[in-house]
Amino acid sequence: MLSRQDKEIIKVLQEEFPLCEEPYKILAERVGITEEEFLRRVKELLDEKKIRKMGAVLRHREIGFKANALCAWKVSPDKLDETASVMSSNAAVSHCYDRTPLPNWNYNLYTMIHAATREECDRIIGALADATGITDYKILYTKREWKKAAMKYFRE
Repeated sequence: MLSRQDKEIIKVLQEEFPLCEEPYKILAERVGITEEEFLRRVKELLDEKKIRKMGAVLRHREIGFKANALCAWKVSPDKLDETASVMSSNAAVSHCYDRTPLPNWNYNLYTMIHAATREECDRIIGALADATGITDYKILYTKREWKKAAMKYFRE
């Protein structure tokens, strides 16, 4: 269970990150605790696996990544972890996850790839295929972005 204070810490971590010399001090003040207590509790939440990661949401189109492709791969279940490890280590891959295959869609590993052009996406996908030996895949290019937001928890 999360305490009320833990929920408050998670709430402020989901807000815009203060761009200043002491951002955690600002966040701690919003919760009403010291910076030291805030950082200690964040580390404990990470260690307890109550929060998994902290990271920035990049507006990739604004910095030049104009092409995005979701690539669905058909991977042998016994090679899934090894293949995912290779693919997720590529800097152009922002997401890598497995899904249960469907009767008419036998793909079980998905990667989200970002690049400046579709041609660059194709080269990256080709390199991933070569590195893993996976030849059965489908590329789904982004046509339109509908939403770009991180999940928000404890917003009641």
